[in-house]
Amino acid sequence: MSQRPALTDLSAFAAIVAHRSFRKAADELGLSPSTLSHMMRTLETRLGVRLLHRTTRSVAPTEAGARLVARLQPLLRELDQTLDDVGSLGRGPSGTLRINANETAVRLLLQRVVPSFLQRYPAMALDLVSEGRLVDIVAAGFDAGMRLGEALPQDMIAVPFGGLQRFIAAASPAYLARHPPPRTPDELAQHTCIGFRLPSGKPYRWEFARHGQELAVDVGGPLTLDHLGLMADAAVAGMGIAYLSEVAVQAQLDSGALVRVLDDWCPPLPGLFLYYPGHRHVPAGLQAFIEVMREVG
Repeated sequence: MSQRPALTDLSAFAAIVAHRSFRKAADELGLSPSTLSHMMRTLETRLGVRLLHRTTRSVAPTEAGARLVARLQPLLRELDQTLDDVGSLGRGPSGTLRINANETAVRLLLQRVVPSFLQRYPAMALDLVSEGRLVDIVAAGFDAGMRLGEALPQDMIAVPFGGLQRFIAAASPAYLARHPPPRTPDELAQHTCIGFRLPSGKPYRWEFARHGQELAVDVGGPLTLDHLGLMADAAVAGMGIAYLSEVAVQAQLDSGALVRVLDDWCPPLPGLFLYYPGHRHVPAGLQAFIEVMREVG
């Protein structure tokens, strides 16, 4: 390769692959399609390899093009973040911060962190994605994730948030008026329990511990749900006992709509952690978010 490709050509190539269209990429970049086509011919000539399959209707990367764009996209994101950070020295962080978390974590962030963060950094935007399954935050384009400590990928930097947490068994007063509360986890077999199905499709086993004894119980009942909020609603409606994040149903517990059962079998556990890859540059927006998160606890 006699001459290094221009950054503008590489960025244009990435835009074409992302849109699968010269016209849409040209609109994004503020160029004409003919100019963009000329840039791609120049890039292919400099690299000595064909990067794009082009027809009158579609554009797709060749094998070489797919390999290039896979390595190029994270580098361009890193460059954008670095330029944003340099610019933020004078005006504060800006841009969009993307965080993937479970629903309970998102609710806590909305209550404790998000209002202060957005007020302090008006040039920042937050994109919070809540889902039960654990995703590869790097491959999915997220800046950070938030999960319980036991679910953290090992190669991440983790920042604790919210202190210890508990999962509890709870039911409505109406249900407990009809059924005496269980005294041990084994007695759940005599109760109607509201099951929870994991994103993988497997039923979740309720986990208990007391005095060093640990139990994982396969509960039974006519109702299984895949959303913790719906489980809480069903429990409040008297449909059975549910196993829930205590912090997620604190309002229902405070109001008396739900009552803890087997409370001494539900010890505190390591809580939530914000995590992000340590081998990548940390964007200024993420640094600012972590600062606010630490301040509010």
